[in-house]
Amino acid sequence: MSPPIVEAKNLRKVYGHDNTEVVALKGASFSVAGGEVVALLGPSGAGKSTLLSILGLVTAPTSGSVTIAGTAVVDGARELGDMRAFRRQHIGFVFQKANLIPFLTAVENVQVAMEINDLPSREARRRSLELLDYLGVADRANHRPVELSGGQQQRIAVARALANKPGLILADEPTAALDGERGRQVMELFARVAHEQGAAVIVVTHDHRALDVFDRHLEMEDGELKSA
Repeated sequence: MSPPIVEAKNLRKVYGHDNTEVVALKGASFSVAGGEVVALLGPSGAGKSTLLSILGLVTAPTSGSVTIAGTAVVDGARELGDMRAFRRQHIGFVFQKANLIPFLTAVENVQVAMEINDLPSREARRRSLELLDYLGVADRANHRPVELSGGQQQRIAVARALANKPGLILADEPTAALDGERGRQVMELFARVAHEQGAAVIVVTHDHRALDVFDRHLEMEDGELKSA
């Protein structure tokens, strides 16, 4: 097994205080190695999205720590360094909706993620086309989102998430808007990305139809991680 890409220790998240206090996370600890694709399961309100938001350096925990690619990035509510720059370099996100920029083509939607990181346009376009080919949508490179199916849009979103070669990919209900066949294709895509690209991939999902593609399942209930 490869070394851990992400390590979470005793993550706790509390919203509000006194009579309004809500404990969203209760001491979650786990790690995910490079090349591993993990499903994060549990009912609505279990704390899955809160955990993903903390791992993605979007939300600070109340206590606990996060280490990504060997770098300690969060210690309690204290962020250790420039989180925006670190997030762009090390973490890729895929959401329930592809959230593609409507007036850009597929290749431009991927390309812009690299140009934001100051990669020259020519190199960014070359890598974008390679990613679209890798994900089986090279023939849609010059189409705008409105001209793409839901499954194709999610493949473009995965390509965008891979653009800056992140070690960690986080996906929040990425197949919720897709039918069973297309949903399974996207889940298989995440497994392929983890196994072939060496990334650690964590997928929050309610879709139990494709759980066999994952290396491991983590169960959450009432803010607690039941298995790790």
